[in-house]
Amino acid sequence: MRFLIVILFFNIFLIANAVKVAVAANVSYAMEDLIKEFNKSYPAIKILTTISSSGKLTAQIKSGAPYEIFLSANMDYPEVLFKKQFSKYKPKVYAKGSIAILTTKNIDLKNGLKALLNSKIKKIAIANDKTAPYGVATKEALVNLKLYSKLKPKFIYGQSIGQTLLYTINAADIGIVAKSLLYSKKMSKYKEKKNWISIDKKLYKPIEQGLILLKGASDDAKIFYEFLLSNKAKVILKNYGYIF
Repeated sequence: MRFLIVILFFNIFLIANAVKVAVAANVSYAMEDLIKEFNKSYPAIKILTTISSSGKLTAQIKSGAPYEIFLSANMDYPEVLFKKQFSKYKPKVYAKGSIAILTTKNIDLKNGLKALLNSKIKKIAIANDKTAPYGVATKEALVNLKLYSKLKPKFIYGQSIGQTLLYTINAADIGIVAKSLLYSKKMSKYKEKKNWISIDKKLYKPIEQGLILLKGASDDAKIFYEFLLSNKAKVILKNYGYIF
């Protein structure tokens, strides 16, 4: 019994002293590899992540959530936090993201976004543009091709791009997701050109993703923050389809 109590308090201690990082859903798979690489040099520093949409994470930070670092899916949310004095440091772009069409069904994708007009498609998963920056990019691309209004009745909305991915795989015929999510081992069975294709980057503004060190960040958090801007981190992010 005493042994179990010791383990319990030890785990609580580890969580309490871990670097608390708020992570936009599109970075969730890449973050696993980033932490592994970081811990090769700093095995004693524990990283505790919370994955959600950038909008929800920003709301949590404003409400006092004790995050030390925030990786957003755009620059807008970190800029707001900086202006509201949740950080002494201006946010930095750590990567640029892009979007792709994904389907688990037998749907021809060669026409890009116009493939969504296929009569076989009844449900299309997209991220909510009110909470997810990737949803903003999705809407912009569809509007630019004059497809948004036509397809809107078929949309099912994910509150984050991670939830959108789940909807695409489990509930919809097709979806628009973060390209970075397609490079994980978990998604390796879905093949480019067969199950997914990139969306023309000319159809939406570059998705500049923002990194910000928040007030009260520990020394360990500052070390991890610097790592996220390092060349080692960039190599990993490039492997997940991010661009610089």
